[in-house]
Amino acid sequence: MSQELRVVHYLNQFFGGLGGEEKADATPQAVDGPVGPGRAITHVLGERGNVESTVICGDNYFADNEKEALEEVLSLVRACEPDILFAGPAFNAGRYGVACGQLCKAVNEKLGIPAVTAMYEENPGTDLYREDVFIVKTDESVKGMNDAISKMVNIGLRLATDEQLGRAADEGYFSRGIIKNEFRDKNAAERAVDMVLARIKGDPFEPELDLPKFEHVKPALLEKDLSKATVALATDGGLVPKGNPDKMDSSRSTRYAVYNIKGIATLKPEAFEANHMGFDTDLVNEDPNRLVPLDVLRELEKEGVIGKVHDEVYTTAGVATSLKNAENIAQGIAEAMKSGGVDAVILTST
Repeated sequence: MSQELRVVHYLNQFFGGLGGEEKADATPQAVDGPVGPGRAITHVLGERGNVESTVICGDNYFADNEKEALEEVLSLVRACEPDILFAGPAFNAGRYGVACGQLCKAVNEKLGIPAVTAMYEENPGTDLYREDVFIVKTDESVKGMNDAISKMVNIGLRLATDEQLGRAADEGYFSRGIIKNEFRDKNAAERAVDMVLARIKGDPFEPELDLPKFEHVKPALLEKDLSKATVALATDGGLVPKGNPDKMDSSRSTRYAVYNIKGIATLKPEAFEANHMGFDTDLVNEDPNRLVPLDVLRELEKEGVIGKVHDEVYTTAGVATSLKNAENIAQGIAEAMKSGGVDAVILTST
């Protein structure tokens, strides 16, 4: 390598040293030289390259202003004229991971520059961008920082010099779904039989396809008469108070919200709306009861069909949410309902 490569490093507000959630709305800015994890990148690069600039952006700002934020960050990256972009590692930070993936994809496509990021397998950014971007596998927490950075730099340097990368499993990045022909000693049928036999014996084996794993949950039975039951409302359709004061995510959710509906007979459009990127929200915004049928449930309450409508509604936006985050959200909602005396729940979706 005849000359040092120019590197730009992207970080969120936390790893960029601006602060925690109180700085999550920080607008994009560029800082000369390496910051935080960038110092480790500089160490691994050695004489092969140098972190010329660190671009920092708050997680909330990027998530809430995706198009504008992406263009602002791209402008800062472009101004440095880098040879490589590194983003993260993001580990299991959802908003951060999505921003890293989106930025790397844009840098590849719009600037023609190699870009590499790193994150945990359950980060929503992994599922969203693994086919478009080289994403190094990391631990769930920062304890895997050094290993992640070493692999990021190795892959980035090889991409910058047009060196061929090996199989994802060997190189430590997530499979991009690209199929290449390889010569094997055994044909597909023989390899399949070998895997079956290994599974029967309890021996380790490596499948050739990554298959999703879904848990099967048995529906719970109502333990009391419906006319005496407390029924709650929940939705993954993104119901929020008008203006979204809690800044709930419209996609790739990592949390849920709880809103009090005690004494409210119907959800009025001037008070509630849908904050969701996965469907056209116009009809819900005209009448929020189309998403969360509080009006009908109040009628059933008056008629004695159900015992009582629970005083709180639980809401999140389900679109593009990772399985791990969905499980965490569901667990939190279930525990809150149980402690609140809820007997049954009506879950509405889009």
